[in-house]
Amino acid sequence: MLIRTEHTPNPATRKFLPGQTVVEAGTRDFPNEESAGASPLARALFESGMVEGVFFGRDFISVTVAPGVSWTDLEPIVIETLLDHFVSGAPLFTPGTAAEIHVALDSDIEEDPADAEIIEQIKELIETRVRPAVAQDGGDIAYKGYKDGRLYLTMHGACSGCPSSTVTLKRGIESLIRHYVPEVETVEAV
Repeated sequence: MLIRTEHTPNPATRKFLPGQTVVEAGTRDFPNEESAGASPLARALFESGMVEGVFFGRDFISVTVAPGVSWTDLEPIVIETLLDHFVSGAPLFTPGTAAEIHVALDSDIEEDPADAEIIEQIKELIETRVRPAVAQDGGDIAYKGYKDGRLYLTMHGACSGCPSSTVTLKRGIESLIRHYVPEVETVEAV
């Protein structure tokens, strides 16, 4: 088995591609060690003491290095951990329990029912144009709400904490969304 490694726009995060499906549907973000209880693989990556975050995408794993740690030291450990996991056929999540899995609500913003058509257009654009582009960089973006011309999104994986995420959000995502949905005046990360 070969695991490819790709740099992301976030220098603290690398994308690892095992050449097979990681998560069948959706994504899963582990922003810290405490959140990794539901996944043996995420726990194993955090056990190195050199990992600050783990993110599972459809066909990749993004790993964020802890401050002060070099990728030269961490990358071989991550590759070894991923190889051990995928070669053994171990489950990605602990079977039989959902106790430590948190599923976020689709929207945290109280939306106006009159905006339903606008919201559907926004969600369609995010699914078809934005999320695939963000996934190429080892991250994900999620819709959190729309109200009074403001679109609220959250960034995960390599995008979370990335120095260029504000530029991506404002120049890329905001201009794309505003082009197709002129009712959107601004896009904000929450």
